[in-house]
Amino acid sequence: MPCHNGQVTGNGRLVLAGAPIGQAGDVSPRLREALAGADVVAAEDTRRLRRLAADLDVEITGRVVSYYDQNEAARAQELVEALKEGRTVVVITDAGMPGVSDPGYRLTSLAVEAGVQVTALPGPSAVTTALAVSGLASDRFCFEGFPPRKTGERDRRLGALAEEERTMVFFEAPHRLAGSLEAMARAFGPDRRAAVCRELTKTYEEIRRGGLGELAEWAAKGVKGEITVVVAGYVPGEAEQDVDALIAEVGRRVAEGEQRSQAVAAVAKGAGMPRRELYDLVHRRTATP
Repeated sequence: MPCHNGQVTGNGRLVLAGAPIGQAGDVSPRLREALAGADVVAAEDTRRLRRLAADLDVEITGRVVSYYDQNEAARAQELVEALKEGRTVVVITDAGMPGVSDPGYRLTSLAVEAGVQVTALPGPSAVTTALAVSGLASDRFCFEGFPPRKTGERDRRLGALAEEERTMVFFEAPHRLAGSLEAMARAFGPDRRAAVCRELTKTYEEIRRGGLGELAEWAAKGVKGEITVVVAGYVPGEAEQDVDALIAEVGRRVAEGEQRSQAVAAVAKGAGMPRRELYDLVHRRTATP
């Protein structure tokens, strides 16, 4: 049925169910009820759904279908038809809320367009959990999802965020974490405060806080698990202060007898910035008028 002026006219109901990000005990009684009573459960990974249901002692009597990135577009239309027929469809991903860097957006859009009721069962979120434990400002923040995989695209995306004043939250795969932190150090400055949150709520939860340059060095040694990165927002004048500190460090090394080229190379490497860029800054700052 069509949706007129935002009014819901369909009989079915789409339920976006937040899944635990680590501990099965974090789920609500409402999630148990929804899984047990759904006509259709669309799961990102049906095997993980079965394990979760077993942990919760829930029997799923409805039809279980897979719903993941590769089949999302085709499956979404099928699920909308079920909703139009009056079915209750529960969407659940491996962890967190469907549609937030996980399958769910396309189906939600189609359901809204079809005039079907859409509701959510709030649950644990890696975004807000990481933000809360990061120790960084949380009054204003933005979620940036996964940085692009290709180096050039990632650098451009991060460069566009260089003066973002809100705290930023990213997801990242463990094998790409070091490269992304190095890119963030170049874009935001090596001393920009950040927190890497690993395996949130799980047995081996770890929160590493520090400057981006320091965190990049730590991650280069190898990191495993689910990763959420929280980065402090830009403070006007911060970049100028960072440059002053780098130039001062080069001056200190030179005063102690180190060759300028060697000092620039060492400081630039630690800051995660091109050597030539820092050399030009030092040259301009120290050049005789």
